[in-house]
Amino acid sequence: MAEKEFCFKTLLLFVSRIFHRRLLKNTHFQQRSNRDCYSNALNIKIQKYPSLILKSESESEFSSQTLIFDVEGALLKPSSLFHYFMLVAFEAGGLVRALVLLLLYPIIWLVNEDIGMNIMVFVCFFGIKKDNFRVGRSVLPKFVLEDVGYEGFEVLMRYGKKVGVSELPRVMIEAFLRDYLEVDFVVGKELKVFHGYFVGLMEDATKTSLNLQAMFGEEKMNSKEVVGFGSFHKSLEHHYFSQCKEIYLVNETEKKKWKNLPREKYPKPLVFHDGRLAFKPTPISTLVMFIWIPFGIFLFTFRFLIGISLPYSINTPILAFSGMRLKQSKPIPTPKKIENQKGVLYVSNHRTLMDPIYVSGGLRKQLTAMIYSLSKACEIVAPIKTVRLTRDRETDAEMMEKMLKQGDVAVCPEGTTCREPYLLRFSPLFAEVSDEIIPVAIHVEVGMFYGTTASGYKVLDPLFFFMNPHLTYSIKFLEKISTSEIFMRKKSRTEVANYVQGVIGRALGFECTNLTRKHKYLMLAGNEGFVGKSKSSNNSS
Repeated sequence: MAEKEFCFKTLLLFVSRIFHRRLLKNTHFQQRSNRDCYSNALNIKIQKYPSLILKSESESEFSSQTLIFDVEGALLKPSSLFHYFMLVAFEAGGLVRALVLLLLYPIIWLVNEDIGMNIMVFVCFFGIKKDNFRVGRSVLPKFVLEDVGYEGFEVLMRYGKKVGVSELPRVMIEAFLRDYLEVDFVVGKELKVFHGYFVGLMEDATKTSLNLQAMFGEEKMNSKEVVGFGSFHKSLEHHYFSQCKEIYLVNETEKKKWKNLPREKYPKPLVFHDGRLAFKPTPISTLVMFIWIPFGIFLFTFRFLIGISLPYSINTPILAFSGMRLKQSKPIPTPKKIENQKGVLYVSNHRTLMDPIYVSGGLRKQLTAMIYSLSKACEIVAPIKTVRLTRDRETDAEMMEKMLKQGDVAVCPEGTTCREPYLLRFSPLFAEVSDEIIPVAIHVEVGMFYGTTASGYKVLDPLFFFMNPHLTYSIKFLEKISTSEIFMRKKSRTEVANYVQGVIGRALGFECTNLTRKHKYLMLAGNEGFVGKSKSSNNSS
């Protein structure tokens, strides 16, 4: 008994010492000591963050200076980087890798930051193919933008040249900093690669270091033109800040008061992003997700069977009880079809693969869904008739004409899904095959998983979509448009398509763009969205 008590006390003492060290490592005394030693050694000027805001230099003077900033310390509000690694683990490595990372979180929290970083890097990157890694460009920017502090962002955008210094591996943060914040140079940790695969280890700091002279080539960097912006916690450990004439530091108390960067202030609009997770995967929220997954699979099975086996009027209230909320406007009455008269073409924006099904259900009648591409599994179980489009204009026009002679048709001329409040350019094909068009505005809200993907398996889209604890589908039927009347005003089919896009955009409050499927897939998947027949089920919309 005494031995057990001794072992328990020893373990308790060990754990308490770890906690004690962790709590003390960010104390003001240590920060002040490090700051004073650093300033004395380098003979540079270190000031607090507010004095940077109050500086009286004109904008032209700021634009001629270079800012070296600590990404995590001076730009991002959260102090923990765990959710970024969880995104990498889940989106690039899969469910098992994400679970392993979550189980290791207590150890990551207890050990010091460097060891914790090494653990997360190894778990997330070991065995991942370098050429296939696109999470840093397609998934992370959305979540990093939501973490940017508005006050830090304002400071950053005042300077002409910007150098971002990050503790994260460069493959995770570089695309965001260059594409969305127009940062000139990104300094991050490099990952070791063996035969094209990450081995989960980081290069030595000496191998990844660059000086300002190397960064800016032949330009002469005067130390008086270089300003540093970081945090009291760790920024001064980077040797890049030794080349600054002044360093402005922000503490955690000030950062907690910062506002999040508003969407309208984004330097570049966030139109495209990929990945399955619709929430920030903090340790607690990730734990909730793993607890929910078994229930989510059961919920998917229930919703799926109810949706395909019962009539729309019956399954709608049952599905609402399961957390699927439907909002729809009353459909505008259409006259009965006369013999040899074409059917009505319902044109909607594209949110998920279920768009035509919900349009059909809202109208209480069967439609033919003209879809650019669809997985075989989804095509088999679809409760309405589906017809594949080939993306060949003449062939698709003939097929659409044929289907309109048989009845009403639903089509999504965006050609691919978009998650954000933007509409992609509408294909003008629909404008020349039907005299009557009814625009349909669709909006979808999910809480845990996105039901679309650009680089994943499309066959899993319905699974993830119906696994959401709560989701909302909003459908609004708009006024009928006569294309013959528009053509009489000497408008081209492209102008008709743009007009319909604008009508739907205004109904939703979305911004219309000229971006297409090609733009989306080049950014998110590194291809143009066209794949071989054997893989056609993987990249569809």
